[in-house]
Amino acid sequence: MVKGRENSKKHLNRFHYSTEQVIEKSFNWQQLSRLFAYMVPYSKNLLPLSFLAMIVSTAVRLIIPIIIGVYTFDHAIENKDADLLVTLVLIIAGMYTISYVANILRIRWTNMLGQNIIYDLRQHLFTHVQRLSHRFFDSRSAGSILVRILNDVNSLQELFTSGVINLLMDVIMLIGIVFILFTLSPELTIAVLIILPIMFFISTSLRRNIRRSWQVVRIKQSKLNSHLNESIQGIRVTQSFTQEHENMEFFDGVNLETHDSWKDATKKNAMFRPFVEMSNAIGTAILIWYGTSLILNDTIQIGVFVSFAFYLGMFWEPISRIGQIYNQLLMAMASSERIFEFLDEKPNVPEKDNAKKLENIKGHIEFEQVEFAYDEKRKALKGVSLEMKAGQTVALVGHTGSGKTTIANLVSRFYDPTSGSVKIDGNDLKDVTLDSIRTQISVVLQDTFIFSGTIMDNIRFGNPNASDEEVINAATAVGANVFIEKLSNGYETEVEERGNVLSVGERQLISFARALLADPSILILDEATASIDTETEVKIQLALKTLLENRTAIIIAHRLSTIREADNIIVLDHGEIIEQGNHSELMDVKGEYYKLVKAQFNMLSAG
Repeated sequence: MVKGRENSKKHLNRFHYSTEQVIEKSFNWQQLSRLFAYMVPYSKNLLPLSFLAMIVSTAVRLIIPIIIGVYTFDHAIENKDADLLVTLVLIIAGMYTISYVANILRIRWTNMLGQNIIYDLRQHLFTHVQRLSHRFFDSRSAGSILVRILNDVNSLQELFTSGVINLLMDVIMLIGIVFILFTLSPELTIAVLIILPIMFFISTSLRRNIRRSWQVVRIKQSKLNSHLNESIQGIRVTQSFTQEHENMEFFDGVNLETHDSWKDATKKNAMFRPFVEMSNAIGTAILIWYGTSLILNDTIQIGVFVSFAFYLGMFWEPISRIGQIYNQLLMAMASSERIFEFLDEKPNVPEKDNAKKLENIKGHIEFEQVEFAYDEKRKALKGVSLEMKAGQTVALVGHTGSGKTTIANLVSRFYDPTSGSVKIDGNDLKDVTLDSIRTQISVVLQDTFIFSGTIMDNIRFGNPNASDEEVINAATAVGANVFIEKLSNGYETEVEERGNVLSVGERQLISFARALLADPSILILDEATASIDTETEVKIQLALKTLLENRTAIIIAHRLSTIREADNIIVLDHGEIIEQGNHSELMDVKGEYYKLVKAQFNMLSAG
């Protein structure tokens, strides 16, 4: 078993894809107050109700030991007053009943409060992530993002459902107990609580290590989720290359790291409670030894000693709970720092405060000396200037990495140019709202994403307000109706995530119908016909001739047969435009485009 774990660790060291790091920040109340700001919307209902129930419960618990010790022992029992004893018993029973009801209400209201806050926080985080730029997702795995939205938010649940109110209750309880203890016997209180400074010093020294350990746990969980997500998504590739054993070994390594991080964090957490219990034992020993001597010297009465013993037992209980709540706070800080790291992430494509809506796009696109780089090492576009007239079909061709998809991404404003400007209808895209641009542009990718749901729902994703008839018309226009009507439930057929029950060509046809249903002013086809057979491609080309009328279309294709009819063909090489014109013009020039066409023709002839 040990040898297997060592092998897993060695194997794991060969793979490093996680960008997660421990966030080194000191524990600060400003960060915590930012987290507690999510309680503000409930400051007029659930929060004050929970606080009221907590105050009632705490007040009752503080009063009962006085009644039991001082009044019962030093008055009723010492004076043998049976009537007073019965009255005190009834009062104590009544007070316990009040405390019981108050605790039920406190737990109910704090749970409701906590669940509402978790809902709001998760909603806020997801909404924010939805608005982040593509560059954000380029640098993070889907699994690590899922951990932030699910695991990290869930880890705050206990803090909000019970921790905050319990912390207030315990602090008030401690203050009340200390005040009462000093009132009963200052010298006995000082003797018993003399160990507190030592306890505080030792517990403080544990904080940094505990907090760091919980951050490591979150990072390892993120890595585990990332690998699980990739393994499930790429299971066909794994099985095709018979890499199941390799994948299992890697998972074993990630799983082992997660296990060890939890083990380390829980071991450090486990040190606190026994330490409190040991302090309790020392305090109790001091109480018995010194308290007995005070009774024998008639310095205090037996009833005071009994009350003191009750309060001392109550004193260590909130101390222990505060330690647990502090651990919750450490876990919450580790998670909240990771959550706020995402919430503090600004879109790389910001929207100006005074951005205007761009309505009724005609589709005239201009690039003026545009440069763009995904990283500092390589430029994807180098001073590109081009014009796409409204209603034109423009094809972008070139070798992989020449900048074709980058141009499409800039038109949709998924990225902003490093320098230069991109304009639609004379408007710089940086000056208009993102929604007004993207609602009038449809993009069809080679890798089509199909959502869980019906085929009807997947096509309607392009226009949620479309009627069933409009959905069917869009599907018919691209020829998707032929295979849809052959399915068991037609348009109501359920498809799972990524549409694995459909062929690649069928998924692509659905994406065409989805894009066309949106009725865009600009249509971008990024290798959209690469996965479609020749017969289907012919059908789509016929449909597009009608559907692309009065609509600007940008077609990116390696299969040059699909772009012969384009109004303008732009040939790119390493981020620069080297040729442009229609098919006939470029063939006459016998330049790079001519070579690409001849190379494909020869390859097809050889096949």
